Amino acid sequence: MATYFETTPQGASVRNVATLANWAGAAVSLAMVLGVGVWGYRLMVRDVSGIPVVMAAEGPMRIAPEDPGGEAADHQGLSVNDVAGTQASAPLADRVVLAPGAVGLADDDLTPAAMTPEPAPALAADPALATDPAAEGATVENANLPAPADDETMALMALADRIAAGVKPLDPLALSETVEQDAAASAELAAEAATEAATPGTGLRRSLVPVLRPANLVRVSDAAPTATSVAAAPQEVAPEAIAKGASLVQLGAFDTPDTARDAWTRVAGQFSAYFDGKSRVIQKANAGGRDFYRLRAAGFEELADARRFCAALLAEQAECIPVTAR
Repeated sequence: MATYFETTPQGASVRNVATLANWAGAAVSLAMVLGVGVWGYRLMVRDVSGIPVVMAAEGPMRIAPEDPGGEAADHQGLSVNDVAGTQASAPLADRVVLAPGAVGLADDDLTPAAMTPEPAPALAADPALATDPAAEGATVENANLPAPADDETMALMALADRIAAGVKPLDPLALSETVEQDAAASAELAAEAATEAATPGTGLRRSLVPVLRPANLVRVSDAAPTATSVAAAPQEVAPEAIAKGASLVQLGAFDTPDTARDAWTRVAGQFSAYFDGKSRVIQKANAGGRDFYRLRAAGFEELADARRFCAALLAEQAECIPVTAR
């Protein structure tokens, strides 16, 4: 049996490419080995104890500007600046000129309110002009004269002419009828106003005179603190009058009875809703050879009420301890 083999040059080209790739890899590997060797040699021969040398930059370190003073601003070069800087007046100038005017805004930068021209002030009514026929005629003639038109007015008039172009004018007869109706309505309104002015109506014929304030009038705000202080005066109970085993709460210990009473006033004013119906008790005690006074509150039916009372005060960062009388 015969065997056939392919004798094309494709196999030779593949072998050549593989050979070139092998040689290229070997060259890269050799270059890397040589580079690592050179780098390691330089590390070994480098003098790590030497002083580092910094090379100086070329050219001058600083360059003075061509104009050291810079561009002069509007506030520079004035005599007042010399007085503030050197505490001495500057010599007289050889030439004195006026300062330049303020720079204004362009028309594009102005607001619409600033660009709107102000209306002419209305003339005050003059009785002489109202009674003088000649003056009245002159006023009517001046009113009929066309007002001087500026550029904006001319532009508006031109725009109105373009809008009204080709529009049929109003009928003169209808226009006259409208004017007559407006005049009749104005006459009726004037007649009604005159009639109302002539009729007194239901208005007051005589203005009322205010009644004098009573001499014994007292302000509510002035009388309120006195009434409150009288009503809020606490009832002080002697310690001997309290039965043994009664539920109390202690609000603190103080050096003097007056200090204890002031503390009661402060705490009772802060928690007035809780101290309603409670009595003040100031009990003298001795500890370590020193006398002090305990501030307590009485008026609790049982110890649970005293504990709830102290819980409410402790929630507001106030001192309170439930105790039992002995």
